[in-house]
Amino acid sequence: MFRLVFGVVCLFSSLSLLAQNRNYQKGDDFFKIDERRLIETKWKYTYALHLESNTIIHRAEDTYEYFLFFRYNYTYQEYLNGKFSKGNWQLKKNELFYSFKHIKKFTIATANKKVLILEFNQPNSRGTYQYHFVKVASENSPFIKPPNELPDVNVEAINPNKVEKKWWVFNQSKKKQKKQKKAAPKKNEPYISIEIVGGGFYGGINPTYRDYIHIKNDGRLIKEYKNRENGLVVTKRNIPREELEKFAEYVVSQDFFNMERIYDCETEMCQNRQKKKPAPVPLRLAVAYKDKRKVVTINIFGKDNRNIKYVDYPPALDKIIAAIQKMAFRMDPS
Repeated sequence: MFRLVFGVVCLFSSLSLLAQNRNYQKGDDFFKIDERRLIETKWKYTYALHLESNTIIHRAEDTYEYFLFFRYNYTYQEYLNGKFSKGNWQLKKNELFYSFKHIKKFTIATANKKVLILEFNQPNSRGTYQYHFVKVASENSPFIKPPNELPDVNVEAINPNKVEKKWWVFNQSKKKQKKQKKAAPKKNEPYISIEIVGGGFYGGINPTYRDYIHIKNDGRLIKEYKNRENGLVVTKRNIPREELEKFAEYVVSQDFFNMERIYDCETEMCQNRQKKKPAPVPLRLAVAYKDKRKVVTINIFGKDNRNIKYVDYPPALDKIIAAIQKMAFRMDPS
């Protein structure tokens, strides 16, 4: 009897181990990858692996460079040994559709903040293969962002449960320390973060290089505006907690968290406008409130100098963005 029970336990342990190995190595058909782990990320290829034999069959060396960049509009850019190319990508659960070396579909085995592992099967060979990538910063990649492109928004970094540690500089006055501590939100207050970047058109005699507003959880508003003539101008002020929470509730009432992620051109006139100068700058709005978080991008925001609205997006977005601009342009910077 003991031998039978012991054998059953060993069998289940072996099956469990095999299942864990399968999930780790080949991914899981029911495993869903959050697309935010890919959007606006850049990756560098390191090596290729034959999974069953655990054999590295190719390594990236000085003579072989491959970089991959997943854009927010479901296009990708790649750099292979000095040559750039682009295409479209799509994510369904853990299946990534993008074309590389005659392979059009990959299974994502791992996708985290540092590593991306793509699995595939060759039609003319046995076994499973993996491409291993490491995440790289923009400055370490060959992809150059045009001046009218939006800066990166780290959506995944929005964490309503994260407790930030404050490291005070020793030479700060006690009065400043008390003021900063008093401005910090209480533990039971809902997490709020608001970011808006871009919008308008890039060009003219005094082009805008940067237009960015960030309202942090403690109510600190930072506006950065940079153009050719005046350079960078930074404005800071504090938003009262009560006002910040009322604004967050207003965003909810405008059905922001149920809006589409991208509002793009749907007419030929709009597509033609994107090719003309001054070039339109996409606007990106990111809002986090309690356990909700959303990033909405409008590829041509508002109207141009001919009073034409090219992209069909909800009018509520105009109201939300106008409210943020009013908070940022009050004449009481601090």
